[in-house]
Amino acid sequence: MPFAQLVLGSPGAGKSTYCNGMQQFMSAIGRKCSVVNLDPANDHTSYPCAIDVRDLIKLEEIMEEDDLGPNGGVLYALEELEQNMDWLEKGLNDLGEDYVLFDCPGQVELYTHHSSLRDIFFRLQKLGYRVLTPPLLPFEGACADLWQLVVLHLSDSYCLTLPSLYISNLILSLRAMLQMDLPHLNVLTKIDKLSSYSPLPFNLDFYTDVQDLSYLLPHLEEESAVGSKFQGLNTAIVDLVESFGLVGFETLAVEDKKSMMHLLQVIDRAGGYAFGGAEGANDTVWQVAMREGVTTMDVKDVQERWLDAKDEYDDQERREWAEQAKIRNEAEEAKQAQEDKDDDDLEGMSLPPGGSGIKVIRKNQ
Repeated sequence: MPFAQLVLGSPGAGKSTYCNGMQQFMSAIGRKCSVVNLDPANDHTSYPCAIDVRDLIKLEEIMEEDDLGPNGGVLYALEELEQNMDWLEKGLNDLGEDYVLFDCPGQVELYTHHSSLRDIFFRLQKLGYRVLTPPLLPFEGACADLWQLVVLHLSDSYCLTLPSLYISNLILSLRAMLQMDLPHLNVLTKIDKLSSYSPLPFNLDFYTDVQDLSYLLPHLEEESAVGSKFQGLNTAIVDLVESFGLVGFETLAVEDKKSMMHLLQVIDRAGGYAFGGAEGANDTVWQVAMREGVTTMDVKDVQERWLDAKDEYDDQERREWAEQAKIRNEAEEAKQAQEDKDDDDLEGMSLPPGGSGIKVIRKNQ
């Protein structure tokens, strides 16, 4: 049965960049992966597009024909896709058992209160994007399904630099979790850029684990131009998020292999992914690590790598890359030298006495 990630997030969160990077990473570990573009406004994808919603409907055409703005046009396009699910189903069936990444539009209305995107993915469950009832149920007699669809909600890590942005992202993430009603992971992207912003008042785990948010209230007052006027509202919002206890964050630096490997392992556990027989046939270090689940990266490691000692780690990586390049060049030079030697040996070989021993018989026509 196929597996899929539904990649959501606000504009600029890095959805298309993530899809491009994850497809390349999956290809490197031997996992067949296809990307489906569901954004009718995205006419320049950075990845090979297996299915493109723009082949069905284009945003600019909707805006011109129906006199709609960009947001209304995207909502209309998703409603149109919902009414033409046979088109999407046919394309997905042609992909076979490929792991699928759905690159979704950035309009937050689609996954906070509009139903089309959710209904489209619920329809996909009928295509086999699900597994049987798991053996361990939350309570006796329950009928729970472990879906193979995993929602990945991306947020730019810049939101950590302003308490109001962070709280806004918490509310958005919580609403998306409740609306989509699928296995869900929230991810802070561009974590490798975080050191270039203003220093955070708390360690990274405060934000990823969504710890006691009351500590943010004084910072919210400092940020506000009206001081403590909205203190009661801020406290109510913080209490609301904490009362659900659902939101937490993973981190991602899309160009870092260890970060990508760790996130994919978390996604695999959330979606119940099991390695197929063909995957991992080659024993590269990344394939072995993915098969064995070898990862020790936690939020403290991320803090050290990208915030506390980023320059030291960057220097170490550059030295390792230089050493690896040197080893590859030496191996290629040795291979070329051996090929040249073999050619010289063949050219220096003399024919045996009496010729080559091959008799040519010519037939008269």
